[in-house]
Amino acid sequence: MRHRKPLCALAFVTLLAAPVAAGCGSSPSADAPRSESPRPSPATTSPEDLCTALITKWGRQIYDSGKETYGDYQSMGLSNGQYMILRDTLDLARRERERQGSDAGRKLIARQARERCAERYRHGVPSGGPWA
Repeated sequence: MRHRKPLCALAFVTLLAAPVAAGCGSSPSADAPRSESPRPSPATTSPEDLCTALITKWGRQIYDSGKETYGDYQSMGLSNGQYMILRDTLDLARRERERQGSDAGRKLIARQARERCAERYRHGVPSGGPWA
């Protein structure tokens, strides 16, 4: 009975170490079955698509509010260049609304945002830092 305590202690320590050791082993062999399929990488939004979405969102919100002010570009999450696109687009949309009505102005916002953002990002991200 003397050896029972050390043997129980050894068994206890072995049981505690088993989960730790299991995580430190090498990767499973190629012929071992996989329990999970690989997860796809998260999708990213291109700078052009993000620009288009932001300009369209803020453009419609400001256009529909009837306000003449634009707000702070940084609080909108826009770069200076994107803000200039927003301002130009809203000016064009307001003129279009006078000629053709509100729906024509909204369509112009979507079209101009898509075209101007495509032009801005045609060669990748503009140089001059993230707020250019």
